[in-house]
Amino acid sequence: MEETAAPALGEPLGIEFCNTRYASRGDVREGLAGAGPLAGWLRAHAAAFDDGLAEAAVRDLAEIDLGRFVALRDAIRALARQAVHGGDPLPEPLAVVNAAAAAAPRWPYLALTPPMVAEETAAPPVDAVLAAIARSAIEILGGPQRADLRACGGPGCVLFFVKHHPRREWCSSGCGNRARVSRHYERHRTTRSS
Repeated sequence: MEETAAPALGEPLGIEFCNTRYASRGDVREGLAGAGPLAGWLRAHAAAFDDGLAEAAVRDLAEIDLGRFVALRDAIRALARQAVHGGDPLPEPLAVVNAAAAAAPRWPYLALTPPMVAEETAAPPVDAVLAAIARSAIEILGGPQRADLRACGGPGCVLFFVKHHPRREWCSSGCGNRARVSRHYERHRTTRSS
């Protein structure tokens, strides 16, 4: 099976990847449960990578690579949790993210056709994909978007999102609806028991 059940919320790549651990009906689920779901996730997010890179990484995926992706995802989640709660980054997850970013150095080159400046790497596709995800997470966790990073407040939700609108409180409208229904239920349950 090559499809992923992990939600796609349109967040920056590092946060989308972080959200491959998600909740469904109150149960935390693993969106990277095997090479098939990982391949499905890479294909679903292929547009976030250089042309053809996601497909090349899928072709080169080995079973051992799954652990590298899960370790990176878990490190990004740990750093996101720290950012949301105002803590300093933890050294271990920080080292995992930095190592993944360093595994595929990139350099600019001048192309003859637009765009005139492009980027290249000599890293294998799996390393390049891991590095792209890590760089995206680094940009969010170390840049101005860090202040806008949020953990979803929906009941049972474990996802993160970047708050682009001042009134946004949830990762998706589904979580917002569940939160409103839960508040409504609590209000009416409290008034009935009074």
